[in-house]
Amino acid sequence: MSTYPTTPSQTVGPYLHIGLPWPDGPYAVAEGTPGAVWIRGTVYDGAGEVVTDALIETWQADPEGRFDHPDDPRGAVSRPGFRGFGRCPTDAAGEYGVLTLKPGSVPGPEGVQAPHIDVSVFARGMLNRVVTRVYFPEEEAANAADPVLNGITDPEVRATLVARPAPDGYRFDVRLQGDGETAFFDI
Repeated sequence: MSTYPTTPSQTVGPYLHIGLPWPDGPYAVAEGTPGAVWIRGTVYDGAGEVVTDALIETWQADPEGRFDHPDDPRGAVSRPGFRGFGRCPTDAAGEYGVLTLKPGSVPGPEGVQAPHIDVSVFARGMLNRVVTRVYFPEEEAANAADPVLNGITDPEVRATLVARPAPDGYRFDVRLQGDGETAFFDI
């Protein structure tokens, strides 16, 4: 039986560094935008080692909970200077950062969802991206009523989705496997 090396079609990383990042990628808004916050974190593998060749991709509503997208059932709304999308590769320390605006609550099929940012993680050894969410610690009432968070019964797992305050915004570390693994969604 022959064995063959991994090819780019068999894993999402490290090949993503060839074409996915771009200079404006980490900036959903420009530096200096009023109300802008950084979402920063580190990506860890199952052994607790940093992942230096991952890519974090974010998608979110604006501060009023609206999307500039035709699938927004209330109609697309453009907010000048706000993309609602960010993409940042991890650096040599496994760290990433996306500058954005804190989103508002959005309607969902099972009720209003708390302010959150959707996050896709691409990394070496993964055949498909994994998807999670960032929720905000000061949104206690909204988080308590959020149907997605309420679907997670283990409080320790639910806690992996809530960012921590940081001096310039929030900290959201991603653990791909093992102890403290981030909750990922089957989409």
